[in-house]
Amino acid sequence: MARQTTGTVPDALKNFDSLPNSANVRAPVVMALYGISAATLWRKSKDGKLPAPRRISDRVTVWNVGELRASLNATA
Repeated sequence: MARQTTGTVPDALKNFDSLPNSANVRAPVVMALYGISAATLWRKSKDGKLPAPRRISDRVTVWNVGELRASLNATA
């Protein structure tokens, strides 16, 4: 996945609604979705208040789009 940004909003966030539920996004998108900092993202993930991240390599962690949507709808 290309990591492109325009200003401070990741392109993946701009196109979040068009992503399939099976897609994965990285931390900047999740932080923008919830309006939280990196520290809060990791704390809430650890506490189970956000969907669990998946580690796909030593340096890459992702969140599932379908799980994020379900979480956002549950809090709405």
